Amino acid sequence: MGKIVNIGSRKAGVAPGTLIHIGKKHLTEPEITIIDYDADHFQEIIAENIEETYPFRDSRNVSWINLCGVHQVEMVEKIGMHFGIHPLVLEDIVHTDQRPKVEFFDPYIYIVLKMLTYDKDKEELTSEQVSILLGDNFVISFQEVLGDTFDPVRDRLRLSKGRIRKQGPDYLAYALLDSIIDNYFVMLEKIGEDIEALDDELLEDPTPKTVEHIHRLKKEIIFLRRYIWPLREVVSTMQREESPFIKESTAIFLKDVYDHIIQVMDTIESYRDVLSTMLDLYLSTTSNKMNEIMKVLTIIATIFIPLTFIAGIYGMNFEHMPELGWQWGYPAVWVIMSAVAIGMLAYFKKLKWL
Repeated sequence: MGKIVNIGSRKAGVAPGTLIHIGKKHLTEPEITIIDYDADHFQEIIAENIEETYPFRDSRNVSWINLCGVHQVEMVEKIGMHFGIHPLVLEDIVHTDQRPKVEFFDPYIYIVLKMLTYDKDKEELTSEQVSILLGDNFVISFQEVLGDTFDPVRDRLRLSKGRIRKQGPDYLAYALLDSIIDNYFVMLEKIGEDIEALDDELLEDPTPKTVEHIHRLKKEIIFLRRYIWPLREVVSTMQREESPFIKESTAIFLKDVYDHIIQVMDTIESYRDVLSTMLDLYLSTTSNKMNEIMKVLTIIATIFIPLTFIAGIYGMNFEHMPELGWQWGYPAVWVIMSAVAIGMLAYFKKLKWL
């Protein structure tokens, strides 16, 4: 999942717009895919170099260029120069710890957000930064790694399902946003399953590992909250701002995305409250267990106090102790000690201490 707070220091002192990749290098070689389409035409290309994307700048169709491997700053710089992308935007693209945001420029709209996935091997959430540029006839998406949540969008384009092939690049950008945000529900469902299992464990037999699990889930919730909370403002800004790149027909669909974000935020807050309550419950359960143990030990010690007193008296071995020469002295002491122990147990039971 990485650090909750991660501030890059490699850019300190350099000029604004200097392209320095900040983040992990997930790929050895970048991958560039191009999808060019309209209602009656579809073309999908795996480009061998960045120059193959240049003709699609002036395509009459809608072009989706997806670039995986933003650590290749030279490639990002080349595509930025050809498509007229501002150096500060390029700088944000290669700095992969950006806060989700949207910025409006004359030739395009720049959107940055986080795509979340679940690493089954490490059993933790992972994130990658996705940058999306929406232009008049193109959408360019920048990713850190191969593999994403965009396969349903690609299938709809290939099979011409729904309205996506009949709409413009703004609808494609909406579809990509919607795909990323819908995947948040999958992540929250996984966390919800972990919380339910943890709740059963708390009621049955909590262990020190239980509290470790609670802290791990709380960290994941903080992680989600950090990257999802700003999205409400991102989508709200896209709805409010008048831009030639977002049609009114697409703005309606952005309302649906906004509703999904609110749902995600509400779920995150609910999980956050539940985990805080679970931590309190764990501490309370542990404290109650300790109290029960201490009560049992205290009762045992209390019962043995008078018995120890009696045994201490008859262990002094004075010469003139009348009971020492009595034939029934030994069994009599046992009877007295047993009666004392039984009487105290009965008294504790009456007080409901047992």
